[in-house]
Amino acid sequence: MAIHEVFSYLRVKNAGAAIEFYKKAFGVTEKFRLTEPSGRIGHAELDFGGTTVMVSEEYPEYGIVGPQSLGGTGVGIHLHVDDCDALIARAVEAGATIVRKPQDHFYGERSGTVRDPFGHEWLIGHEIEKLTPAEMQRRYTDLMKGA
Repeated sequence: MAIHEVFSYLRVKNAGAAIEFYKKAFGVTEKFRLTEPSGRIGHAELDFGGTTVMVSEEYPEYGIVGPQSLGGTGVGIHLHVDDCDALIARAVEAGATIVRKPQDHFYGERSGTVRDPFGHEWLIGHEIEKLTPAEMQRRYTDLMKGA
């Protein structure tokens, strides 16, 4: 059995507002959505530059809840972009909060983290230096030793 694709599936309170936030903050496009007669969004798909991210409302009656109901998230979503500073600024302007300001890192990336208004954390970065895994490991080891 082969795995053909992996999709992130975000569960949120107020999926309609979340979809609009992702459009404004990250410039994504909505592929489609399935909406109940009550207005609750059961499923939506967003195009993040060729990668699909799925979104739905919370369904607590089925144990499907998001970060706001859980009091935080244990997952981060990484967006690899052309200019992390610009996208982080755009996300903050759209309503995200800074978790970690953009900075250069030992692994050859400049990145920072924002939390969207629905509790999901987005690590946003761009490459500043092409490194081999061996060089990243060397730098990581030095960092952990306090060198």
